[in-house]
Amino acid sequence: MGSITRGIANNILGNGAVDGTDALSGTIPANNIANASLSNLTAFPPSVSAGIPQVASDPPSPTEGDVWYNTTTYKLKVRGASVPAGSWASGGSLNTARRVLAGTGTQTAGLTMGGYDGTATTNITEEYDGTSWTAGGNLNTARSALAAAGIQTAALAFGSPNATEAYNGSSWTTSPATLNVGRNYLGGAGIQTAALAFGGDEPPYSTSTEEYDGSTWTAGGNLNTAREQIAGCGTQTAGLAFGGNSAGSPPTEDATEEYNGTSWTNSGNLNTARRFLSGAGTQTSALTFGGNNSGGSATGATEIYNGTSWTTSPSSLATAREQLAGAGSATSALAIGGQPSPGVESSATEEWAAAEANQNVTLT
Repeated sequence: MGSITRGIANNILGNGAVDGTDALSGTIPANNIANASLSNLTAFPPSVSAGIPQVASDPPSPTEGDVWYNTTTYKLKVRGASVPAGSWASGGSLNTARRVLAGTGTQTAGLTMGGYDGTATTNITEEYDGTSWTAGGNLNTARSALAAAGIQTAALAFGSPNATEAYNGSSWTTSPATLNVGRNYLGGAGIQTAALAFGGDEPPYSTSTEEYDGSTWTAGGNLNTAREQIAGCGTQTAGLAFGGNSAGSPPTEDATEEYNGTSWTNSGNLNTARRFLSGAGTQTSALTFGGNNSGGSATGATEIYNGTSWTTSPSSLATAREQLAGAGSATSALAIGGQPSPGVESSATEEWAAAEANQNVTLT
């Protein structure tokens, strides 16, 4: 019968086999074709193999993002984070224990600001280097129940009720632009020059969304569910809002909404409804942790979002707490401060690390 020429685009099935039904190019031995479906693939065409190494066994030490084709198992694989596998470990403690503080940045370059220290609302800023916290420049306006966006050297703090301040890695500058709707307990996402503010307590509970362009706040599309004590992450054009406290029954929310730069769309609900929670990550890969559950107790529950639904992780925070701050990504996050029990402020920092694993790739 000889060789049969077929091509390979969009024909790798979920089990790693290659479907030879349509649109193939490249040479595949006839003895590998049965009932118009391929059970074996001996070689990729040059246009594909130039970018995807072919190996007889998985590489011994791949890094996240590496892709290869295993010619023994006939699987196209990628190295990536395997969630919900992951765990929390103790990090360096805050210098000042606080609750209702805000956080942003990464696990190795985190930033936290404001909050309540048990005596007064503070203007304290602290910077994290992956091991310990050091003092940064103080906010110009002491406040708690605020939100933040950006990175350690280019951050934005806003709300509580409407002031906006920008951080350059050493000091804060008050922006002449204030939120159009002043509020506490709001959510934040984005970067210093493209931030997103949503929800909060005006009072009453707010649906308001505002977008910041580095100089001005402009109204965006309203949340579908008005709520305060909300958490969020992502970007200005791909934001994620989850949890909170609303006027509903029960008032503790499990609702999740996604923002596309214009409007919010409801998505998969949290498994544990809660308020005063925190989170990290992006719209398609997020992490949430801590909060106050529907029973009124602090929780350490951790959930992972894949862009559609939330999965509960078997690993919870070592210190269950609410009114905490978060920073980082879904695979490398920080849980900062908070309140483990009424009237108690925490200095605890915990670091989340998701396990990596080799994963099969499904192409459609």
